[in-house]
Amino acid sequence: MILEQNSPSLEEIAEFLNDSLDVDKDFQEEQGGVYIPSVRPIARLGLALEPWAELREWVEVKNLDALFLHRPWKLQSEQLAPDIGVISYHLAFDERLTLSYNPELAQILEMSGLEVLGEKKNRPIGMIGEVPMQSFVELRDRISQIFGGYEHIHEVDNSKEIRKIAVVGAMTDELVREATNRGATVYITGQLRKSADVALQETKIMAIAVGHRRSEIWGLQALAKLLHKRWSSLEFVFAS
Repeated sequence: MILEQNSPSLEEIAEFLNDSLDVDKDFQEEQGGVYIPSVRPIARLGLALEPWAELREWVEVKNLDALFLHRPWKLQSEQLAPDIGVISYHLAFDERLTLSYNPELAQILEMSGLEVLGEKKNRPIGMIGEVPMQSFVELRDRISQIFGGYEHIHEVDNSKEIRKIAVVGAMTDELVREATNRGATVYITGQLRKSADVALQETKIMAIAVGHRRSEIWGLQALAKLLHKRWSSLEFVFAS
């Protein structure tokens, strides 16, 4: 493979993501970055949630120069050739690129008047905003299209006009009630939680649980778009 002169190094990708995800500012307890160093220029980057038994074969067949792993902790040294580097972000990935305060996702959902909903250690973990008027069925189908399906729905009145929604990377009694008090009629999250059952029943807010893995896979795609804006020649290969 002929590498272009602007093929980034693993360190350059990490520096860019550190800045883009505000890692140094907001994620002191788990910053992420280069997990396994390499000096190899990166033309083809593999993106996966975690390692698996056939990882080495996949890297070789796909002719990859490095990997992004969301959860790298079970990676064994023999699963990669010595010159294959690994970059990893866990907490910052979850809170910046999936179901959280995520302006890119807000744009896709046509949310306006975006505000923070919920915080963790002074970091936003959710957003609330207005959307074009639509039915719950229309919103549900839109979510399914964006994420490739959904896991569960809590449906009260699917004929109700939806004008404001909340997208939050957690689900608690307090967060559900806050979303309702601030005008949201649909709560979008990764998984429905038992601890929020009473709040769901009493507030009559509807909910869509995308599924934890679906939200992470969407996050990998969002990560690739972010990197592509910086390095247009960089190629991405997603683990199936």
